[in-house]
Amino acid sequence: MIRKITEEELLAQQAYVRAFRHLPGRPETYHIVTYGCQMNAHDSEKLAGMLEAMGMTAAPTREEADFVLHNTCCIRDNAERKALGNVTWLKEIKKIRPSLLIGVCGCMVQEKGMAEKILNQYPFIDLAFGTGNQYKLPELLYRAAEKRERVVAVEEEQSTLAEGLPIRRESPWQAYVTIMYGCNNFCTYCIVPYVRGRERSREPGDILREVEQLVRDGTKEIMLLGQNVNSYGRELAGGWTFAKLLREAAKTGIPRIRFMTSHPKDLTDELIETIAQTPSVQRHFHLPAQSGSDRILKAMNRHYTAEKYLDRAEALRAAVPDIGLTTDLIVGFPGETEADFEDTLALVEKVDYDSAFTFIYSPRVGTPAASLPDQIPPEVSAERIDRLIKAQEQHTEKRLNALIGTRQEVLVTDFSRRDETMMTGKCGRNISINFRGTKADIGRILPVRVVSAGRTTLRGEKEIQEASHE
Repeated sequence: MIRKITEEELLAQQAYVRAFRHLPGRPETYHIVTYGCQMNAHDSEKLAGMLEAMGMTAAPTREEADFVLHNTCCIRDNAERKALGNVTWLKEIKKIRPSLLIGVCGCMVQEKGMAEKILNQYPFIDLAFGTGNQYKLPELLYRAAEKRERVVAVEEEQSTLAEGLPIRRESPWQAYVTIMYGCNNFCTYCIVPYVRGRERSREPGDILREVEQLVRDGTKEIMLLGQNVNSYGRELAGGWTFAKLLREAAKTGIPRIRFMTSHPKDLTDELIETIAQTPSVQRHFHLPAQSGSDRILKAMNRHYTAEKYLDRAEALRAAVPDIGLTTDLIVGFPGETEADFEDTLALVEKVDYDSAFTFIYSPRVGTPAASLPDQIPPEVSAERIDRLIKAQEQHTEKRLNALIGTRQEVLVTDFSRRDETMMTGKCGRNISINFRGTKADIGRILPVRVVSAGRTTLRGEKEIQEASHE
C-alpha cells in the first residue's frame, strides 16, 4: 500500500533540522559520493538539500568534509565492491580525524542482509540507511552526531512517498523530476524491485507544481525519472498515463523534456503519438532491449519478443523520423548460446541505434537468474561483448555522420573538457556537440550547425541567429 508521509512527519524532521543547527560540535561540511543511475543522482540532490537546510555546506573533497555520505548502487556486483572499497578508504582518514562522520545509504544498504554486514564488517561507519528512510536524514544524522553512536535504519517495506523535501540541484539549467518510484517487472537479473520496492506514482499535481516552479527558476530542461515511466499512473485515479503527464508538463512552458527509463512492453501508441505531437519532448528515446533472443528474453522475464520490440522501434521511427534510439544490452546471460548472441547482433543491425550501453551479465544474489544453470564463462562473455561493441560502433559512426550539415538545437551546459575555447551541450537526440563559444552561452539553447563527427560526439558551428528559449 502506498503511503505518503504526513505533515506531522515532515514537521518532525524540520524540528530535527533546527535542533541540529544548534548542536554543539556538529559537522559543518559534507561531501556526497554518488553511484549508479539518474535516480540516485537525484536522491543525492535531495540529501544535499536536507544537509544544507541543517546548516551544512558542501566540501569539494572527501578529505575536507566533516561528514561523508556514500549514496550507493547495487545493480551490479562491481558497483557494490567499488562503493565498499571507497568507504573503507575513509577508515584511514578517520584515524587522523576521529570526529569524521561516515554514512552509507541507498540501494546497497536496502539490499537484504547488507545492513547487518555493515554493522559486522565496517565498525567505522557511523550511519547507514535505506532508500525508504532518506527523508529521515535530519533525525538520523542528529542522533549520530549528538551521541556519537551508530545509527542504522532500514525499512523492509518500500512504499513511502515523501513530498516537500528541500533540493540542492546540481545545475540551474537542467533538473531531474522523479515521477514514480519502484518497479513491478521483476526481471530475473535485476535487484531493483527488491531494493526500490513496488511501483508508486507521485500525484500529477505534485509533479506539475514542481515543474512550474522550475520554469519560474529558469530551468531549460527537465528529465522525468522512474524505473519504468511507461507505467506511470496505473494506481492513480483520473485515468492518468505517462502520455497524459507529458502533455500536461509541456503546458508549463518548459522548453525541453526528457525521460528515463521506458520498458518496451508498456510503450503505447498513445505515448508515441504524444511524443510526435509535443515539440518540447526531445527526439531521443532510450528503449532497453537487453537481448535479441526470444529464448533469453523469456528467461529474463521481459514480457516481449524481439518481433514485438522491433514493432515498437519501427512505430517510433514512423511517427518521429528523426528520433534517436538508444538501448541497454546484456551479454552472457545464463544459458546464452552463440545463436542467442547472434540474435542480439541481428537486433542491433535492424534497429540501427544511435548508441548502446552494453554490459556483461553480473549475478546478483537474491535474484532468480543468479541460481540459473549454465552460467557463461567470463572469457566467452568478454569475447561476445567485444563483438557487440564493434558492431554498434559502426552504427554510431553512421548515425553521427548522417547529422553532418544539419541544424541542431543545443542546450549549452559547460566548457568542453578538452578545450576551454569550446563549449559543449546536447542536442535533442541526446548527443554531445562541441562548438566554439563563450561562457555567456552557458544556459542558453542555441542553433548549431554540425560540421564533423567524432566517435561519440559531434562538432559544430554556432549560427548567428539564436533560438528563442533563453
